[in-house]
Amino acid sequence: MPGLLAARLVGAVFVLWAVATITFVAIRLIPGDPAEAILGGPGSQTSPEALAAVRARYGLDQPVVVQYLAQLGRLASGDLGRSYALKQDVTPLLVGQLGGTLLLAALALVVAWLFALVLATWSTRGGRFAWYLGSGLEIVAAALPHFWLATALIVLFSVWLGALPPISTPGPAGLVLPVLTLAIPLAGFLGQIMRESLLTALESPFVLSARARGEGERGVRWIHALRHASLPAISLSGWAFGSLVSGAVVVETIFARPGLGRTMLNAVTVRDVPVVIGVVMIVAVGYILMTVVTDLAQWIADPRLRRR
Repeated sequence: MPGLLAARLVGAVFVLWAVATITFVAIRLIPGDPAEAILGGPGSQTSPEALAAVRARYGLDQPVVVQYLAQLGRLASGDLGRSYALKQDVTPLLVGQLGGTLLLAALALVVAWLFALVLATWSTRGGRFAWYLGSGLEIVAAALPHFWLATALIVLFSVWLGALPPISTPGPAGLVLPVLTLAIPLAGFLGQIMRESLLTALESPFVLSARARGEGERGVRWIHALRHASLPAISLSGWAFGSLVSGAVVVETIFARPGLGRTMLNAVTVRDVPVVIGVVMIVAVGYILMTVVTDLAQWIADPRLRRR
């Protein structure tokens, strides 16, 4: 166990370093002067003296390597810096936006799991028609881009039916369309994996043994086979969480919903480097924690891991 924890810790540090490095380089490759972005953009018509003062204040007049090492030092101490555009500390700014994105991603993950379970169980016990229909629905759902699906849901439920608001509003009704937009493509992907695993589990010796002991079909499916079939999907839930957070950039923008995704998009537009790096680091930490949670869920669901 100590060796496993040490390996996890080293891996987490490496992931955070790689994320910080890639984000720093990507922001620097965007055309334009960060000092101009701080002062309002290229149209602000600032004087050379003002630009020089801003570069000296934020360390932008230093070599890129020095700026990179300074950024790593601040991140190592837990300091995300100060927003160039909003002129406030990044940490409280992102903490205020974190709850909305986490709620959206968590609800979408739960809904995606429910859809995947229904599709997998129905398509494996409903005959040939259910098999082909379920397989087709999973493929189509997994291939849907978020921006197209969001537009289609708005047209259907807001324009035609008038049942749900087209933008995110306070309350449960404002969450329905954003959650569905994130959950449906993920449900198609998880459903494909779970259906194949469920078929393999139903042909396994432990299922035959359960039936020989007099276990009913419902018990065989829901207690034995489905538990085994969910293991590959559980292992991918950490990746799925990261996918949901990245998809939140599009969803929060389309539905005018506050959150980390919309904040990051605005920050990239104005080259607000501290905010961009802060959002990416928070997402990376969330991905690492979600991976640990999925490992724990696998350990609970799979008795073979507990025996090891």
